[in-house]
Amino acid sequence: MKNIIFDLGGVLFARDKRKCDADLLGYFSFLRAPQMPRFWEDYDRGTNTLESVTRTLVELTGQTYARCAEVLQQAIDLQEPIPVTEQLIRDLKASGRYRLYVLSNMAHEFIAHLRRFPVYGLFDGEVISCEELVVKPEPRIYEILLERYALTPAETLFVDDREANIATAERLGIHGFLFDHRDPESACATLRAQLL
Repeated sequence: MKNIIFDLGGVLFARDKRKCDADLLGYFSFLRAPQMPRFWEDYDRGTNTLESVTRTLVELTGQTYARCAEVLQQAIDLQEPIPVTEQLIRDLKASGRYRLYVLSNMAHEFIAHLRRFPVYGLFDGEVISCEELVVKPEPRIYEILLERYALTPAETLFVDDREANIATAERLGIHGFLFDHRDPESACATLRAQLL
């Protein structure tokens, strides 16, 4: 294995539930559904705006626009690295054996926040859905990454927490690892045993 691709949400970054109020957790329970709602998928795709998403949340929750906007901003601001994954990435980089990449469905406001964390600077390249107007598990977003960085699928491992995203990677010849977002310690221990 020469290349390791990481998803961001649920793999490298998450909200610490201890810092979240019940409202925030309730608003975003749909993010763990097997199929992302269309309005959020379009937000990740870069074809829907934060303002439009806020209005949709008003309709879904019956809360005021100001409250929905506040919760959305909290959802962005509370994203932080998952410590065990951050350390794994640091150790993979330090080993000098791999090139590291990001492949993530992420909206503009979210990715701007995540890029400020030092761990983000350890990656050798990235493909972000909102900047390509395509989302996982559509094959094209994987092809963009492979083409842009001249990656050989058989030499590449993709780490993601959604089965559908792993399935598309594997159809393209990329090795897949399904990351358990509920138990990142165990997932990272397995990856560490395989790669380091």
